Amino acid sequence: MPHSFRFQPRVEPVVGAAGELPLRELATRLGPGPLALFDGWPRGASVLGFAPLECALPRSLPGLRACMARLVPAAGDPMPAAFHGGFLGAFAYELGAAAERGLVLPSDPWRLPRLVGGLFTDFLVRDEARGATHLVLGEDPGDGRASVAERARALHRRLAQPGGVEACVSRGSLRRLVPRAEHARRIERARELIGAGEIYQANLTHRFERDVVGDPLELYGRLKRLHPAPYAGFLRWASGALLSVSPELLLEFGAGAHGLRARTRPIKGTASRGRDAAEDRGRVAALLASAKDRSELAMIVDLERNDLGRIAQPGGVEVLGFPSLESYASVHHLAADVVARPRPGIDALACLTALFPGGSVTGAPKLRSMEVIAELEGEGRGFAYGSLLALDTRGELVANLLIRTLIWRPRPGRGAGEITFRVGGGITWGSDPAAEEAEAEAKGVLLARALDGGGGSSQ
Repeated sequence: MPHSFRFQPRVEPVVGAAGELPLRELATRLGPGPLALFDGWPRGASVLGFAPLECALPRSLPGLRACMARLVPAAGDPMPAAFHGGFLGAFAYELGAAAERGLVLPSDPWRLPRLVGGLFTDFLVRDEARGATHLVLGEDPGDGRASVAERARALHRRLAQPGGVEACVSRGSLRRLVPRAEHARRIERARELIGAGEIYQANLTHRFERDVVGDPLELYGRLKRLHPAPYAGFLRWASGALLSVSPELLLEFGAGAHGLRARTRPIKGTASRGRDAAEDRGRVAALLASAKDRSELAMIVDLERNDLGRIAQPGGVEVLGFPSLESYASVHHLAADVVARPRPGIDALACLTALFPGGSVTGAPKLRSMEVIAELEGEGRGFAYGSLLALDTRGELVANLLIRTLIWRPRPGRGAGEITFRVGGGITWGSDPAAEEAEAEAKGVLLARALDGGGGSSQ
């Protein structure tokens, strides 16, 4: 039987110049090992996990529950509210409904793992409102690491030193892997299936690749400056990295004013930003008035209501703010909150299993739309449209949806790597291939610009 790890937190402030810096800058000072950066979340803070416990990760959502059970909290210093130690990592798109409900999906063409990250008892937390950073270290967790005092001294020295990473520079041109005509054909095939009553909506995407040289953490800094987003983050493991500027919340699960609450906030409906203020206002008005975009959002909200209804108390699901406008650097979106009161005995992972993958990147009905997507796209999505998530020892969870996300892997040669990303949109009976192409381009423009070197240099 695997042994347990003890999490007895020791907490101390990070003072001086290092205490004033964003955690993505401090990440450049921690060396090349595994990192998990949640940049401005959960709960109004930023979290940077490093030096995860040396233990094997599970291959499924239920397996993560057993993995988390190995981390045993013990009384220690008062903790920052945002994160109380636990799992920081990511799930691939195929890990959810495919694994839990018998759906067979193709493999990710890069053959990356379906679950990455780790159990973290050592991390930094920055309260973004107060501008205060704290170092949290697990006291003798049981994996043979040095004492808290020794680790704290070494880390404070490292954090006080100037940071810096090798600039990530693109090589060659951006490669579109699915020609426009082929993507248009796929859209028309999806419309045929909608017309035949097979599905109501399918989120169809296509993929790009580009060669790079340098550190993906530097590229993440550029991307974050180009596209500020509420659920941005960076995750690095031995054979890859995720660079996400996601605007979308997949799941927030935790204690609220009236007990446990689960919330998802699907995004559906997109308009590109205008060239000036007047044009931008016109595009907002058109988006809010668009019957097609409101219909897309309504279908996915109903899907998420059904998913959360599987774990909710009777009558315990409600929709708030339909539709709400969200505006970002390159696009406007429509969104709405779906909120549930979970039944007794339902934990964060049970809720995530019911919801994952997010309905806004599948379609409706979910399982049939996923089959259609697999057939038309012809390959697995991997971490594209999966989730970056934080699950702590209190049982609280916050998970994003991995849209607007670059995926990096190393290639042969010093500093060489490769980037891939996906763009797309929800296809309904009213979809026009040319309009869908323009929407996908608007979603991907800042990802491509970051790869071209836009966004300024890293600190």
